Amino acid sequence: MTKAPIIARRELSSYFYSPIAYVAMTLFLLATGFLFWSDFQPGQIAAMRSLFEWMVWLLVFVIPVLCMGLMAQEWATGTVETLMTAPLSETDVILGKFLGSFAFFMVLLLPTLVYVALLGMYSRPGFDYGPIFSGYVGIILVGALFIAIGLFCSSLTKSQVVAAVAAAAILFVVTIVPKWASEKATLPRFWRGVADQLVFRRYADFSRGVLDTGHLVFFIAATAVFLFLSVKVLESRRWK
Repeated sequence: MTKAPIIARRELSSYFYSPIAYVAMTLFLLATGFLFWSDFQPGQIAAMRSLFEWMVWLLVFVIPVLCMGLMAQEWATGTVETLMTAPLSETDVILGKFLGSFAFFMVLLLPTLVYVALLGMYSRPGFDYGPIFSGYVGIILVGALFIAIGLFCSSLTKSQVVAAVAAAAILFVVTIVPKWASEKATLPRFWRGVADQLVFRRYADFSRGVLDTGHLVFFIAATAVFLFLSVKVLESRRWK
């Protein structure tokens, strides 16, 4: 995996030449800015819990757009042949793509630190940074998992549109549907319990300031599983 950082730098730089990435970043920051402003009012609790939860919903649609070309574009343009003939392993390629996209995701989150500064400046009495820290840890873990899913979908097809739609559908099923299902009183207890074990309910603890090792393990393991699947897809297509 010594070549993965080289691919990651190449992937990260490519985002800054992509108009789609700028559009996705602009829409994400406009949406989060509006949501923060709606909560940043006199008399409101100085917290970002609501904003963090909304970020999860936004990422369900933003991440697939950012990740749709990670491998699909390589397949469509034929540049994957260059990657496959270079002294690179499939793990190098997938991990490099993941790290490059994850680095851009961190750039995407960076401007939201302005909201933390505003809360620290204007909230009274003393502002508690603990829930903010855990909220960011949670959103970073969610982002990593979503990117791994987006990369997996992108590795399956030559069409960026198909990759984006497939990734958004999977994220919708593992995030929004369980949240909706867990709130339905008519749903059997077993299925509500299953829904509580998926993305949003686990992330909700982070937004409340709770760092649960079980949730950490879940997000890291799920991310690793989708990266592993992407490697296997790439290996299978190498020999076709």
